[in-house]
Amino acid sequence: AVAAGLDLAIVHAAKIVPVARIDETERAAALDLVHGRSDPRWPDSDPLRFLLAHFEHCPAAAPEAERQARAALPVGKRLTARIVDGDSVGLEADLDEVLATTPPLTIINTVLLDGMKEVGRLFSTGEMQLPFVLASAEVMKRAVAHLEPHMERAAGTARGTLVLATVKGDVHDIGKNLVDIILTNNGYRVVNLGIKQPVEQILAAAADHHADAIGLSGLLVKSTQVMKENLEVMNERHIRLPVLLGGAALTRRFVESVLDPLYGGRALYGRDAFDGLQLMDRIMAGEFVAAPPAAAATAAARPAPVPAPTLLSAAPTVAPAEHIPTPPFWGSRLAYPPLHEVFAFLNETALFKGQWQVRQGQRTKAEYDHQLASQIRPVFETLKARAIAERQLVPAVVYGYWPANADGDSLVVFDPDSGAERLRIAFPRQATDPRHLCLADYFLPLAAGRRDVVAIQVVTVGGHAAEVSRALFESNQYQQYLYFHGLMVETAEALAEYWHRQVRQELGIAHADAPAIKALLHANYQGRRYSFGYPACPDLASQVPLFALLDAARIGLQLSEEHQIHPEASTAALICHHPAATYFDVE
Repeated sequence: AVAAGLDLAIVHAAKIVPVARIDETERAAALDLVHGRSDPRWPDSDPLRFLLAHFEHCPAAAPEAERQARAALPVGKRLTARIVDGDSVGLEADLDEVLATTPPLTIINTVLLDGMKEVGRLFSTGEMQLPFVLASAEVMKRAVAHLEPHMERAAGTARGTLVLATVKGDVHDIGKNLVDIILTNNGYRVVNLGIKQPVEQILAAAADHHADAIGLSGLLVKSTQVMKENLEVMNERHIRLPVLLGGAALTRRFVESVLDPLYGGRALYGRDAFDGLQLMDRIMAGEFVAAPPAAAATAAARPAPVPAPTLLSAAPTVAPAEHIPTPPFWGSRLAYPPLHEVFAFLNETALFKGQWQVRQGQRTKAEYDHQLASQIRPVFETLKARAIAERQLVPAVVYGYWPANADGDSLVVFDPDSGAERLRIAFPRQATDPRHLCLADYFLPLAAGRRDVVAIQVVTVGGHAAEVSRALFESNQYQQYLYFHGLMVETAEALAEYWHRQVRQELGIAHADAPAIKALLHANYQGRRYSFGYPACPDLASQVPLFALLDAARIGLQLSEEHQIHPEASTAALICHHPAATYFDVE
């Protein structure tokens, strides 16, 4: 229907069920009916005849019928089904019934964990999406909380202990917290240290809690270097605990070819939370044994890698811009755009597939589109309405315009009144690409004898958003935590896109904008926005003088010791108006 032009579907939110809970035959018949397909497995090859006969005696209240069918199951299977379905209605009564004959620890380790294992299987095959996994984890958490008062507290009741942290200087925690949720609800004890954790604190916690493994998480490229440094410290201290490594900037190849050989123990790559669970299972089964002392000594004594050669400057290949825009003002200003306008620039694909991890997988496009329309978009609209009504997300911008010139591979920014140099940022230049691009090339050189203009913006959706996200996690509302955190992050990106359009309008270059917002999200406009930490503009430390120039503290922003922006849902960027500006890698 969506592919055929359906814009909006009216659904009953209370009747939305995960695709994995729909009977396979019923789903196949429904899809054949929608697409007008015949199949010999249906009576007279007609899916409609099958569906009419199949549902003739079914009650209208499907969820209630489902609960009645579950009630007829033995209580153990009933509890397992509750975990898989993410349904906590009547959970405590079922637990009390099974407690009459079964010790609480046995209930957890068999009945409940069987449910979580099935959830893991469904997730791995693409039949269950991450939001519904977290709904199952909520039921698991609630069940364990109900059983805990009946348990004798004895050491060693957990399957194993993981000390988990986001590395020093990194403020991102969603991936780490998802690992915490999945492992905790699969019987492991997780000591979650939080964000920005130095190696000394991580190792102290590992010793204090007798950890079986350490988990390190981080989002940006800089964090991979911090992980490497942490492993080197562990080598020096002869610590051989297995280390689970995860984060957006990490790759399996980097971990297995660089970090694992470097470390005297085992450094293991985890792509997602269920990878982390499987790795912990294997660690506790004794599969990963620390390297022998000789190998560890060799790893510790391995010479430091030779630094990469300095990239040599090359002649710029970018012609100067023919027209230099005149900004409406010089210096910086504050702005507080309305949230509903910012939402129009939100990249739904990045939110649904990236942040919420609702992906098509092995399903047909029709099945996937149906899930988005019936399950995901209603959640999306509810979240947006609540964010506006309760001011959970508060967009704020500090931005401005300054005279600027290129000086070799550096951008020099001048005071608009005195003409004095205010800051200078050096950028890398391509060494192997024949274009030899450098970000500074997109600005007039000093030798031109006149000034160019650079726009700078820093945007945030506010510190309260991080508080809302943290409160959801701490209150075990895992599904809502995932939903809100993803919305928070993507709204910050939408705000950056929204305000970049405002800058183009003020500079008089918006005539090149694509008419549709969706096309703008693919950079169909003049100029580019360069954020720090990416190839053309890699040095996060350059944000320090930039934040001082903008006085970014006015909208509640500060930089961590590793120069990442706090609170998390914030971005900073240089904006270049040059018509030839493009994104590029530096090798």
